[in-house]
Amino acid sequence: MASPLSYRPKPGEIPTDPGVYRFRDADGRVLYVGKAKNLRARLSNYFAPLHTLHERTRRMVTTAASVEWTVVATDVDSLQLEYMWIQEFSPPFNVRYKDDKSYPYLAVTLADEAPRVIVTRNRKIPGAKYFGPYPKVWAVHDTIDLMIKVFPIRTCSDASYKKAMATGRPCFPGQIGRCGGPCSMKVTIEEHRAIVEDFIAFLSGGDQRFTRELTARMREAAAALDYESAAVYRDKLTAIDAVLNKSALVLASDTDADLFGVAEDELSAAVQHFVVRGGRVRGVRAMTIDKELDITSAELIDQVLQRTYGDAVAADIPRQVLVPRLPDDATELEAWLQARRGKRVSIQVAQRGRKAELMKTAMLNAQQALMLHKTRRTSDYTARTRALTDLQEALGMTEAPLRIECFDVSHLSGTNVVASMVVFEDGLARKDQYRSFSVAETTDDTDSLYQVLRRRLAHVDSDEAAETDVGDAGVTGDEVVTDSTVDSDDEALVVTARKRPRFAYRPQLLVVDGGKPQVEAAARALRDAGHEEIALCGIAKRLEEVWLPGEDFPVILPRTSEALYLLQRLRDEAHRFAITHQRKRRKRDISSVLSEVPGLGDARIKALLRHFGSVSALRAAPPEEITQVPGVGPALAAAVHAHLSAS
Repeated sequence: MASPLSYRPKPGEIPTDPGVYRFRDADGRVLYVGKAKNLRARLSNYFAPLHTLHERTRRMVTTAASVEWTVVATDVDSLQLEYMWIQEFSPPFNVRYKDDKSYPYLAVTLADEAPRVIVTRNRKIPGAKYFGPYPKVWAVHDTIDLMIKVFPIRTCSDASYKKAMATGRPCFPGQIGRCGGPCSMKVTIEEHRAIVEDFIAFLSGGDQRFTRELTARMREAAAALDYESAAVYRDKLTAIDAVLNKSALVLASDTDADLFGVAEDELSAAVQHFVVRGGRVRGVRAMTIDKELDITSAELIDQVLQRTYGDAVAADIPRQVLVPRLPDDATELEAWLQARRGKRVSIQVAQRGRKAELMKTAMLNAQQALMLHKTRRTSDYTARTRALTDLQEALGMTEAPLRIECFDVSHLSGTNVVASMVVFEDGLARKDQYRSFSVAETTDDTDSLYQVLRRRLAHVDSDEAAETDVGDAGVTGDEVVTDSTVDSDDEALVVTARKRPRFAYRPQLLVVDGGKPQVEAAARALRDAGHEEIALCGIAKRLEEVWLPGEDFPVILPRTSEALYLLQRLRDEAHRFAITHQRKRRKRDISSVLSEVPGLGDARIKALLRHFGSVSALRAAPPEEITQVPGVGPALAAAVHAHLSAS
C-alpha cells in the first residue's frame, strides 16, 4: 500500500483551473474520479494529515499510487468529462447505482411506416417515443387497453402487419378490434399517422384538448339524434377519464418536471424519481446507491442528476428539476442540461405549495425504500450467511455468531437513563427477546453500559442451568430491570417486574453502540462477570468503524459488506428500541407526577400538557397562567403549582 506522500504532487504543480482528477492504484486501475472548480484547492483536501481524513477517504488515498488531472475550459466541461470517465472506468470508490428493477415503458415506434404501441424494457429502439417508466407491466397494458379505445393505433407485430398489407386481409388483432393500424383495412397510412400524433400528444399532457373536442362532438351527435355516434364519443370520454384517474393531477396542468426524493444514511441512499408531465405523475423510478466515500447530500444529488440525464434524449429532460437540496454546482448542471435539451432547464428546491407536498411524498417513498433495501439485505438467507461469515473472519471468532445481542444507552440531558438489548439470531431480529433496562444511578454512558452488561451477564450461567425465582442471586434490590417484549404494532410492552427476565442462551457476540470507550467499558463488564469467552465489538456511528477491545485502531469493513449492514441494522434497532422505552417511561413519569394532584384527572392532565408542552414549562408557570387552561380553576391551579414546586 503506497504512502500518500510518495505520489503527492507539489502544490505549485497543481493548477488552479477547473478540471477532473483521477486516483489510480499501483496497477493503473482508476479508483476514484472527481471534478473541481479549483483543482489545487480540491486535491489539497485529500493530502491533509491522515488522522484528519474520513476513514474511507483515508483508505482510498492510501490505496492509490498516483493522481492525475485534466484541465478543462469551463466548469460545465468538467462535469461532462467526469460523467464520461465514471461511465468508462466504473471506479470502486465512486457511488454505485442499483436500479430496483428494469422498468417497463410504453413505446411508440415512430420510425415504422405504421407506428405501433408496445410494452418494452429496451430504451434503445431507433426513433421510438417512450412514456413511463411504469412500476408494473400490468399498469402499462391497462393504459394501452384504454388508450386504443380512444386512439385506435397499431398493436400487431411487424410480421402480422407485413402479411396483412401483402394479402389485403386484416391482421388478427384488427379482426377482433385490438388493432387500429392500416393493417386493419379501416384507415390509410396517412390517417393512421395522424391518430398516432394525437396518441402521443395526449400522453404528453394534451388531455384537456381531447376531452373538450370529444365532449363537443358527443353533444353535436346527440343534438342531431345520432345516438350511436354519441355513444361512441361517450365511451371514448369514459376511457380518457379512466386513464386520467390512474394519474391524478398533482401540479399545474402546464408543468413538466422531474422530482427527486432522496433518503440516505452513512452507507446507502435510496432515490425516488417522479416523472411529471402535464401536471400528472406519468412514471416513477427507484434506485438504491452504495456510497463508498463519505459524500455530502449536495454531492450525492449532483451524481444522481448526472446519472439520470447523462444518456437521456432531449425529450426526456423537463423544464424543471426539483431536488431536496441544491448541488454546489447547480448553475453548471443547469447549463449542461440546457445544452442537452436545447431549451432552458432550471434546478430548484421545492419549498412551498403543491410541489413541496409532492416532494414530501417522494421523500417518504425514498425513506421506505431505503428501509426495505436494508431489511432485504439483512433478511436474505445468502446475504445473512455471508454477513455472519464475514463477521466471524473480521472479528477473529472461532465460530459464526449465530446469536448476537446489541446494547444501546439513551438518556435525556443526563436524566431518564435507559438501555436496550436487541437480539438477532441467524441474522434475523428476535423481537420477542428484546429487553429494556432502567438505570437508576450513573455517571456517564460507559458506566451505564457497564451496569447493564453486568446485569445481563449475571443471568448467563443461571439461565443455562435452570429457571430460577426472583429471589435468587444476581438481582440486587437497587436494580431496576423491566422485561420488555414487542407487540404486533412494534411497541414495547412492559411486563410485570415480579419475575426476573429470562434470556434464552449465551450469545456468541455482544455489540455496543459506540467507539473505543464504550467497548472498553463492555470488556471490563465481561472480565468482571467471568465471561471473556464472549466476543465483543462496538460500532461507532460517525465513521461506521468497528472497534475491538484492547485495539488502538478500528476494523474497517467495506461499505458494501453484508457484515457492516448487519451491524448497522443491529445498532439502529437498539437505538430505536431504547428511544421507544425512554419515551414511554417519560410519559408514564409525567402522568404519575400530575396524577398525584387531588382533583386532576386524565382529561385535565392531557389538557395541561397540550397547553404547556412539558412538565418543565408547567412547573415554571404561575397559578394565574395555569387557570387559562379550560377546566382548571384558581384552587386547582394553586394545587398544581404547589405540588410541582414541592416535587
